Amino acid sequence: MPQFIFAYHGGKAAETPEEEEKEMAAWMAWFQEMGDAVAIPGNPVGKSKTVSAAAITDDGGSNPISGYTVVTADTIEEACEMAKACPSVTDGTGTIEVAEIIEMVM
Repeated sequence: MPQFIFAYHGGKAAETPEEEEKEMAAWMAWFQEMGDAVAIPGNPVGKSKTVSAAAITDDGGSNPISGYTVVTADTIEEACEMAKACPSVTDGTGTIEVAEIIEMVM
């Protein structure tokens, strides 16, 4: 079955331990809702750098990644439907870029 990467952009950091607990519960509920489709739960990521032929910059690009997850789905449309229920999408603080992972034979 095809795999898709969810590249998270944006979202908001919890400001209190209570907010963090509530946010984590929402994410765990979403992962449980997706069940076995979650191939790699992934993680948030730290500050990013942008590497080009000209330079390495600290800006992370125009829309830096804030985390990732890998899911399995029959189609990209099915993967996008899963992504729509992400807590940072439903609360309006973030977006998800969804792309199929193309398996390379080495």
